[in-house]
Amino acid sequence: MKIGFNNEKYLQLQARHIRERVGQFGGKLYLEFGGKLFDDFHASRVLPGFEPDSKIRMLATMKDEVEIVLVISAGDIEKNKMRGDLGISYDDEVLRLLDIFHGMDFYASSVVITQYAGQPGADAFAQRLENLGVRCYRHYPIAGYPSDVAHIVSDEGLGKNDYIETSRPIVVITAPGPGSGKMATCLSQLYHENKRGIRAGYAKYETFPIWNLPLKHPVNLAYEAATADLKDVNMIDPFHLEKYGQTTVNYNRDVEIFPVLNAMFEKIQGESPYYSPTDMGVNMAGFAIEDDEACCEASRMEILRRYYTALKDRVKGKCDDEVVRKLELVMKQASVSEELCPAIAAALQKAEETGAPAGAMQLTDGRVITGKTSSLLGASAALLVNTLKAMAGIDAKLDLIPASVIAPISKLKTDHLGHRNPRLHSDEVLIALAISGLTNPLAALVQQQLSNLRGCNAHFSVILSEEDERLYKRLGIQVTCEPKYEIKKRCEK
Repeated sequence: MKIGFNNEKYLQLQARHIRERVGQFGGKLYLEFGGKLFDDFHASRVLPGFEPDSKIRMLATMKDEVEIVLVISAGDIEKNKMRGDLGISYDDEVLRLLDIFHGMDFYASSVVITQYAGQPGADAFAQRLENLGVRCYRHYPIAGYPSDVAHIVSDEGLGKNDYIETSRPIVVITAPGPGSGKMATCLSQLYHENKRGIRAGYAKYETFPIWNLPLKHPVNLAYEAATADLKDVNMIDPFHLEKYGQTTVNYNRDVEIFPVLNAMFEKIQGESPYYSPTDMGVNMAGFAIEDDEACCEASRMEILRRYYTALKDRVKGKCDDEVVRKLELVMKQASVSEELCPAIAAALQKAEETGAPAGAMQLTDGRVITGKTSSLLGASAALLVNTLKAMAGIDAKLDLIPASVIAPISKLKTDHLGHRNPRLHSDEVLIALAISGLTNPLAALVQQQLSNLRGCNAHFSVILSEEDERLYKRLGIQVTCEPKYEIKKRCEK
């Protein structure tokens, strides 16, 4: 793949800029982190060269100056809200993040439960944290938030919240997902610090949209595609344009809330340090793009993938027509069509030729490999084997997994595990390949190609099973599919 983003340059620029912002406020900064601190795979897809753990690596360069505070909403705890990408609840995600931060030797000092109103689930989680030796604070609902500034910035508003005890100059405020209350937590701390005579500031670290790229740049449009369900819209920052005469990009929620936020800063500290939402940000990603066309190409592919994901989710009842229409508009703005991904046409052609589900994968060198459904292998398993053989330079007609290995696995599935479908899934075929590798050197050779699958694009003529889709994602393959089930096999396990 073409690299378009200089990750090392980004890490250096970002760390330096954050330190400059700390100095602007006399040595204490509350830094709201939007998006993911690590595992930021969206950024790595649209900015080829961006490492998924870039943000946490950047913070690691100033580890002794940083402490991390995690924020979770009591309502999300009570509803058992789940992280769709990981399949775990928000409260479990907080514990997972704490373990990761501690394992990386970061000082993760405490957890804040926001919107607390005596919810039993929140109380149980707070007790669980305290039993683990984690400090837990509670922040409360504030009547009139965010518009009633006079009430919010008072002892009956932010003043009711617990004061979070912090000891380091950079306090990173992060959360398991959106809507957790990160900004309100930062404002609460500014209020309490000011009451104590401590000068402190606020800044926002949000990678997208990238403020110094054009409004309709594919990278920024890919962000709109990623947040289509949230109804986020990129827009020119009117406050920045008026103050500086410079066109910058932000998103609608930050622009809409800025006048209220500005009024809060003025009431808390006497004056606001910022003239625009762009001023509040510290993101330097735009300055590390070195091959704009590579990033544009990657972003258009991401938009196409988001579109197919929305089509699939609509069939599954996970999104509505409005999300699909929004993505169609973004595709038009970014000049995106199905022709961008040759695997789409190849998968549909193979399915038409065979009369059964099929798939195709475009390798990073441009080659397109196909896989079809057979009596022994599903389309996803066949495509995986065919692709690995192509990468290893092995004849596609050569059987690497003998029927003597596949047959007992199929029999186990149907006779003992309750499956009606005897064909092997992708994970099962990899296990069979590993077994074959004990006696077949070519099967062992093929397994060495697994790491080369990362970054490939695959498309299927029908919706994949959850097992197959998870396996492909773990291998780093970008997967899309047609928004339809294999009707006759819909209820098969």
